[in-house]
Amino acid sequence: MKIESKKYQVHGLNYIIRSAAEADAVYLPELRVMIDGETENLDREAGEHLQSQADCSRQIKEDLEAPNHLFLVAVVDDIPIGFARCEGSSLKRLSHKVTFGVCVRKDYWGHQIGKNLLLQSIAWADKNGIKKMELSVLETNKKAILLYMDMGFKVEGLLRFDKLLSDGRFYDTIVMGRISSVI
Repeated sequence: MKIESKKYQVHGLNYIIRSAAEADAVYLPELRVMIDGETENLDREAGEHLQSQADCSRQIKEDLEAPNHLFLVAVVDDIPIGFARCEGSSLKRLSHKVTFGVCVRKDYWGHQIGKNLLLQSIAWADKNGIKKMELSVLETNKKAILLYMDMGFKVEGLLRFDKLLSDGRFYDTIVMGRISSVI
């Protein structure tokens, strides 16, 4: 599905959040590898589960066509620097909800890009009759957990010993969900 573009200026940075477009597929594989290597908050390490330009192009096309999918990019000077996805199911019993994920290049943290991607996703979900958004977040990502709580997400569960990080220790993943107030 597609949303209208929105411009932001936060802490001196101008950026746009818009629906992903076919042209973004050129940048997304490299962006994903870069972001995966900058933090351990995500599931993958840099270079794992690589996507090609064709994979990204196919994903964008599918997300634009599916009524319960959304693929957003945050762009600076027409170059994607972050993205968020909401992915719904074609199964009738699961069609009321989407899974949300977000990532932003580390050198752009502190400009509310992740927050604004989340806000745009919530607005889209509420407008389109999505009853529930769910996400997973690493227990050590306290800033994200607080943001999600501020946006109406509640802790629904804990996946114990879910991630093995570079320090050799296991960490829990927190499962969170937000029920739409527009029910």
